Amino acid sequence: MTDVPSLPELDGALPFVSRHLGPDDAGIATMLERLGYDSLEGLMSAAVPKAIRTVAPLDLPAALSEAAVASELRALAGANSPLETMLGLGYHATITPPVVRRNVLEDPSWYTAYTPYQPEISQGRLEALLNFQTMISDLTGLPTAGSSLLDEGTAAAEALALVHRARRSISGPFVLDADALPQTIDVVRTRAEAIGMEVTVADLSAGLPEGDLAGVLIQYPGASGRILDPRPLIEAVHERGGLAVVAADLLALTVLEAPGALGADVVVGSSQRFGVPLFYGGPHAGFMSVAAGLERQIPGRLVGVSIDAEGRPAYRLALQTREQHIRRDKATSNICTAQVLLAVTASMYAVYHGPEGLRQIATRTHRYAAVLAHALSEGGFAPTNEQFFDTLTVPVPGRAADLVASTRSLGVHLRLVDADTVALSTSECTTRATVSTVLKAFGLEPVDLDDVDRTTSDALPGALRRASDYLTHPVFNTHHNETSMLRYLHRLSNRDYALDRGMIPLGSCTMKLNATTEMEPVSLPGFADLHPFVPAADASGYLELVAQLESWLAEVTGYDKVSIQPNAGAQGEFAGMLAIRAFHDANGDHDRRVCLIPSSAHGTNPASAVMAGMSVVVVKANDDGTVDLDDLRAKCEQHAATLAAIMVTYPSTHGVYEETITELCEIVHEHGGQVYIDGANFNALLGYAKPGQFGGDVSHLNLHKTFCIPHGGGGPGVGPVAVRSHLAPYLPSHPLHPEESKREGVGAISAAPYGSTGILPISWAYVRMMGAEGLAQATAVAVLSANYVAARLGEHYPVLYRGESGLVAHECILDLREITKETGVTVDDVAKRLVDYGFHAPTMSFPVAGTLMVEPTESEDLAEVDRFCDAMIAIKGEIDRVAAGEIAVEDAPLRHAPHTARALVGEWDHPYSREEAVFPAGITVDKYWPPVARIDQAYGDRNLVCACPPMDAYAE
Repeated sequence: MTDVPSLPELDGALPFVSRHLGPDDAGIATMLERLGYDSLEGLMSAAVPKAIRTVAPLDLPAALSEAAVASELRALAGANSPLETMLGLGYHATITPPVVRRNVLEDPSWYTAYTPYQPEISQGRLEALLNFQTMISDLTGLPTAGSSLLDEGTAAAEALALVHRARRSISGPFVLDADALPQTIDVVRTRAEAIGMEVTVADLSAGLPEGDLAGVLIQYPGASGRILDPRPLIEAVHERGGLAVVAADLLALTVLEAPGALGADVVVGSSQRFGVPLFYGGPHAGFMSVAAGLERQIPGRLVGVSIDAEGRPAYRLALQTREQHIRRDKATSNICTAQVLLAVTASMYAVYHGPEGLRQIATRTHRYAAVLAHALSEGGFAPTNEQFFDTLTVPVPGRAADLVASTRSLGVHLRLVDADTVALSTSECTTRATVSTVLKAFGLEPVDLDDVDRTTSDALPGALRRASDYLTHPVFNTHHNETSMLRYLHRLSNRDYALDRGMIPLGSCTMKLNATTEMEPVSLPGFADLHPFVPAADASGYLELVAQLESWLAEVTGYDKVSIQPNAGAQGEFAGMLAIRAFHDANGDHDRRVCLIPSSAHGTNPASAVMAGMSVVVVKANDDGTVDLDDLRAKCEQHAATLAAIMVTYPSTHGVYEETITELCEIVHEHGGQVYIDGANFNALLGYAKPGQFGGDVSHLNLHKTFCIPHGGGGPGVGPVAVRSHLAPYLPSHPLHPEESKREGVGAISAAPYGSTGILPISWAYVRMMGAEGLAQATAVAVLSANYVAARLGEHYPVLYRGESGLVAHECILDLREITKETGVTVDDVAKRLVDYGFHAPTMSFPVAGTLMVEPTESEDLAEVDRFCDAMIAIKGEIDRVAAGEIAVEDAPLRHAPHTARALVGEWDHPYSREEAVFPAGITVDKYWPPVARIDQAYGDRNLVCACPPMDAYAE
């Protein structure tokens, strides 16, 4: 009888790890042979310093198949009870148009793209973001809007920081509306305390507090539903030299007058109710718009219009010198991840519905609230506010808890304000049945709703009804049928380069596989439709998932406790630095405010340290890229009494495993400091070393890197913060956290208790399908691929840094500085020429100017890695022609790249052929054609335009 495989053998024949890893066994063997190693373990033994290697395998659940994990996630989603939510507080039920859900949120051409730092191949999402900015600018009535912030609470905190920067000469507090969203108040307080700015919470219906003030935040409409006319308050704060910030409801602004028209300087809020699912709190795109003169103070990314080399309109990120990757500790914010995918979704909601459709949704939402208010009043339950948009606050003396419970039993969530008060908010999803259910819970049935409707007036204040136009641009008045919308979305995605097209070898960014099985659960109703403030009993599936994921992350990092709340990597940094600060303060060390940061660190590090109230002191790097320990010792001695921490990335930002990391940690600890190990490069450690065990006190992780959450064209992301036990009491808290024990800590970092909870199933699924062995194997293959690239390309371009073993970590830096000096060919030229070869460029000029940092990840197969190496080698051949004097750099295809389809027609005055221009790697039917030629970056900053240009921008 022939050998027959057993069931266990058959069950394990195709584990998920083989789907996640790009190279197969033969590819791995080929790469190992090139490097001179017999096995992955041999390579990792040579690469990873023995002092930090872990011995025991990770204590994680055994890997499951894709089908089994999908089944478990469906069960977890099913354990949640979204019911019909009327909880409000900045989160509202909404309907994502299916054409947008399917072709944006669930489309890899949108969700696997990276931040548009290569604008020539990002024109689709840049146009979508410009739509978002135009939408926000129009609805808020201010001329300049950013391309998204993390959520409403952090947007308000960024507004506080803007006021702090813009009004440094003014003493006095920042005044917060007592009717602001409670989570917003807490997030703003957290930020204010860190930077030493006083905050006062006041009932603004009585006017501003007496005395000096730097600014005021007015909620419009308020959390209670009250609509306060902001004009007298704005005038009063302007008379005192301060700035007026309005936190606005975007849907309400389609029927209420724009805050900018009422005198506001800054408007913030969330675009969640524009078609973005509740996601148990996130991810959602916050927004900020500013008055003229404040453009350069706006935090985060700003899309602008420029021109390309052919003189045609083109989009790009504007005023980038404000950002953390350039200005570092002097940046306007530490924001690195925005919420691009969600901003695109919200903007497309507006494109699909148009101004009239949005007004109709708002009017219907308000009408249900007005009818409900009338019926309640007739029944003896008059709401406290006569004027409102969608929220009613209803006194029910002594009955509130019972009423909330009885309504919940009928399938509707109301909000418990206090023992005597409930509140409720209508939404796009409110129906006649909703109203009937609420009235039944109040004991008011039967009610003839048609009769109530006939006798009910609107409850909007007449003096604040919207008079100004909005969304007049053709893009918001064209694509209202699904065919047109589908084609518009497809047209934009075709202008972009994402992982569905090919490799994106961005160093430090880890553009790995975002597997379909990981992505699908995000859209499950139990995950997508849950309000963040439902009772814990109705979120049991999410709470179990979060608890498991936090415990797994603690295990793989070697720390004792993890908070999932920070909704971006930079927010995780901020949370970690706040924990260190609070720890020192608790020990009476209030002067420990100096943070040491190596010169090679990410720009977010110094920006986050400053946000946490630290003073940054730079530590030098040696010629080989390692931290200069002599300079470190000197700085520690110099600041011994005030040293708070060091922030160090490991493996280093230079892409190597530094042998001295444990000694570095010991030096800082000896001088009373804490060690923050930036987890941005954790993809080179997972399964092989734990920062919490080799000297770290705190780290953040980028789930949108190591743990497979897609980058979404620039966001969303998640940045959990992990700490050792002595820092655990100082993790983020939240005033509305479902778990009482997590209402104590340093304050809220994000608007929702668990931040961007809706995308955590992605990382949960990744860990569950890979298991301990699979995660370690992924790390080893990532290191293998990077060293293979370094070996192949090192023969043509110098590799700037290597470890003592001669190996790099999971990325390598190619040094073009001498090439540029000799030939004039720049990293920009190489990056743009790669587009002609069908690639996204590596990371340019970071961490060293004039270099390219390459990270192939573990998910690219050998053929794709070789295709990239072949392209880079071919480009070196083009550079050699310039060096030999065969062609001037000004006339070379390198300088005129990328070449658009227009190169195939019309006059041709270049010394190289059209074929060489557009088909340098040979003619292929699936060539990517960049929609624009090289963009003039400076022109866009000199001629700042941050709203929609004419729709024929790409026409001849």
